[in-house]
Amino acid sequence: MRPQEAGFLLLTSKLGNPERKCLSAAQLRVLAQRMQAAPKAEEDRDLTFLDLMALGYGEEMARRIVGMLEEEELLRHYLRRSERKGCIPLSRLHPKYPKDLRRRLGLDAPGCLWAKGDVDILDMPKVALVGSRELMPENRQFAEEVGRQAAIQGYALVSGNARGADRAAQEACLAAGGRVISVVADELDKQPMRERMLYLSEDGFSEEFSAARALSRNRVIHGLGCKTFVAQCSYRKGGTWDGTVKNLRFGWSPVFCFRDGSEAAQLLVQMGAESVEMDELGQFDSLEKGEMSLFTE
Repeated sequence: MRPQEAGFLLLTSKLGNPERKCLSAAQLRVLAQRMQAAPKAEEDRDLTFLDLMALGYGEEMARRIVGMLEEEELLRHYLRRSERKGCIPLSRLHPKYPKDLRRRLGLDAPGCLWAKGDVDILDMPKVALVGSRELMPENRQFAEEVGRQAAIQGYALVSGNARGADRAAQEACLAAGGRVISVVADELDKQPMRERMLYLSEDGFSEEFSAARALSRNRVIHGLGCKTFVAQCSYRKGGTWDGTVKNLRFGWSPVFCFRDGSEAAQLLVQMGAESVEMDELGQFDSLEKGEMSLFTE
């Protein structure tokens, strides 16, 4: 593993210690921006306390970052555990790290994704599916049809493995012979190995579920897909709403919302999502998104 890859892991993964205060995506973005603007240091030289002070950090934060980078033995131990569990780290510098995710999210892309399963699925074109846990029957059919069409049309399906829309779409995709990328918010190492399936997570491979992790992973789901389909959404609340509104604001991927007549779906369309019917899913490539929205200046 190259020193830069180890650095990403040391700064962004809890390494099995729930109390370890690694950098958030926002903090990692700030560090990357400051390093890009600074004069180039010698290649592969370790980042020092004085370097960080010169980048504008206070003494406490500079010591914290240096302290994280010095925990190399903890990293080696964690990597040995991950290998036994069938989990591997994909830092931003890893050849399998999704280029589309890095391009769409920029410096907000995770410093590292942990993977379990068939990483070659990351090379496929991808569409994402999000939606509520409690589904109306027609909305469940929409989620299942997105999954089925992804398999038929040669796309990997990206979702979040939650009860409801996520699993309905994932299982329909697998049943139709397709491939699935599931971005989980709980322990990666406890996910069952399944044919044609890849699990991804942030923070590490052994982190337990938290609401913060569930919300954070939304940008990965939306950013991995060249299109994002919304099967059902609660009005102004919940993870599906939060992630979709942020996507529409920042333009991670075009959003297509099931035309179910709900207040939430209508508002998402006003914000820039495209309304879509079940019978329009037969050709993902033909779907186009309008340009005007509440976020358009």
